[in-house]
Amino acid sequence: MANSLGIGIIGTGFGVKVHVPGFAALAESQNLQVLALLGRSAERTAELAQQAGIPNACTSLSEFLAVPGLSAVSIASPPFLHYQQALAVLRAGKHLLLEKPVTLEVAQAQDLLKQATRRNLIHCVDFEFRAIPHWQYLNELLIEGAVGSLYMVTVDWLVEGRADPRRPWTWYAEASKGGGVLGSLGSHVFDYLGWLFGPFTRLNARLDTLIHSRPDPETGEWLTVDSDDSAQLWLELADGTPVNVRLCTAAWQGCGHRLSIYGEQGSLHLTNENQKDYIHGFKLFGGKPGEVLREMAVPERLQFDRTYPDGRQAPFIEIARRFVEGIREGESQTPSLREGIYSQLLMDLAQESHRTQQWLDVPSTEFPDVEDDEE
Repeated sequence: MANSLGIGIIGTGFGVKVHVPGFAALAESQNLQVLALLGRSAERTAELAQQAGIPNACTSLSEFLAVPGLSAVSIASPPFLHYQQALAVLRAGKHLLLEKPVTLEVAQAQDLLKQATRRNLIHCVDFEFRAIPHWQYLNELLIEGAVGSLYMVTVDWLVEGRADPRRPWTWYAEASKGGGVLGSLGSHVFDYLGWLFGPFTRLNARLDTLIHSRPDPETGEWLTVDSDDSAQLWLELADGTPVNVRLCTAAWQGCGHRLSIYGEQGSLHLTNENQKDYIHGFKLFGGKPGEVLREMAVPERLQFDRTYPDGRQAPFIEIARRFVEGIREGESQTPSLREGIYSQLLMDLAQESHRTQQWLDVPSTEFPDVEDDEE
């Protein structure tokens, strides 16, 4: 395609399942082309690239970044690889879309933002909940003051995806590689709570490992798990509102995902009982004092143009569209590395709070400025 935007994708797991078809869905309307795929296995990467019609299959980051016409890169590798890969992408002058959690510590995320800003490069983070219709409608209702002054906010995200100890050991079992429920679910929760309610002032956390070993996928040997699969978080918003969060990926018959908002004029509840798909299945309920809760229909203007069997694709397509539009317009759109930094800061503080068994103050300096939030 003449003058098309060349995209490269790093990662043959989530990258191939979600990022590749996501950008393919935008190829015609946004005049872009996926030019390169980077993976570890030469044979597997070549096979996947051929299936997707991607002309360049790479196993070397330097080879990948040297592909002619490559202007932007979408990273969907495990968290422990994010910082070095993203740093190389930015130093090569490529725009960056990065999966969450963005890095392993907030200083790395801050450095990525500095590198991108210095080079005038567009950056984006795949915080998908900002693109889901039910969540967008909830945001509108809160802006309109649907529950009045806040009394309390609770989050329960309890699923059974890793409840079976026979599920094979992967990097997810290693805390040092960014594995665990805090990174996989907590990064999303910290982002959407900041988006919906603003900055926090303090935080307390308890992290637990419930399943202590898993089998090696090749040898069957049982290996140690040291990452968290359960997290309890207590936070306070700037106006003093308490926020309680429970996360667990080892909860048989867990409740799924539920965000409840209680205020002086009623309550709102966003729920999804789907254990297999964290996007499909959301329902929004609301009620005024003395009323029975009722399901609230999401306006048609907020609905996805199309949904997919894999629920993650539709919100990713919207995030990718924002990324591409930001490149065209020369300005990063929300969610960007600024939002990634704030989420990472809260994860770092949660880890520290767990180690020290203390409440910790949350600095306001890293909360994204209002003008940076397009929502």
